[in-house]
Amino acid sequence: MSFFGKNIKKIRGVKGLSQQAFAEIFGLKRATLGAYEEGRSEPKIETIIKIANYFSISIDAMLTSELTVNELLRFKEDLTIANETLVREQFAIIPCITEQNSKDYIKHFNKENFIKDMPKVHLPINTEKQFRAFTVANLEMTSHDKGFFPKDIVIGEFVPKNVIKKLNNGTIVLVLVKNELILRSLYVTKNEMVLRADHKNIEDKIYDLKDVDELWRIRYTFFKRLPEFNDLLEEKLLFLEQEFVKLKNRM
Repeated sequence: MSFFGKNIKKIRGVKGLSQQAFAEIFGLKRATLGAYEEGRSEPKIETIIKIANYFSISIDAMLTSELTVNELLRFKEDLTIANETLVREQFAIIPCITEQNSKDYIKHFNKENFIKDMPKVHLPINTEKQFRAFTVANLEMTSHDKGFFPKDIVIGEFVPKNVIKKLNNGTIVLVLVKNELILRSLYVTKNEMVLRADHKNIEDKIYDLKDVDELWRIRYTFFKRLPEFNDLLEEKLLFLEQEFVKLKNRM
């Protein structure tokens, strides 16, 4: 058995990190890190290399001997700098709904332990607000070659139920309602909401507002493909051509 578990526990002590914070740095689950520290599980070599490199400690030292606090203090300056950098550049940690976990999310969306174990997206956005990432899985929000395609990711900001009626019609939202996760444009009537797709062949979905479990207003998007900048150029050229014709007619 290696000394890896004992050593990462000591590193956490020197760095002042909780198991959860340490695990998130390296994309691990807190329970997995706990198993490493208690010697109930051994990490993959990729994990060992990542942690050793991050703290500038040799892999041999991490695995074959129990590091002393004095040895770790030699890295204290580097660890402090790294920690201060993380604090200054703290990113929002956003749970991500994927095709694989979406059914479980619908069942356990309000369970804190489930949310903690979801895959995360780290972004330099407002850390005081609550966000949810969602991986697009269909073509409902496409029109011709524009819109959201499968594997695109949208980031939604949580909207309390008493604020839903205040959203502008046409706002793109992610809604959990009636055991469905729906990404569409929102239109609100007195006590109902209409969820409208951009795809012309898909019918509207109508629900009572009281049936909404969660609603997230889409704020950011990440496209799997590069946007077609040529379309914007063509639009500008067409505009200039029209302006030139107007000017010519005045002369």
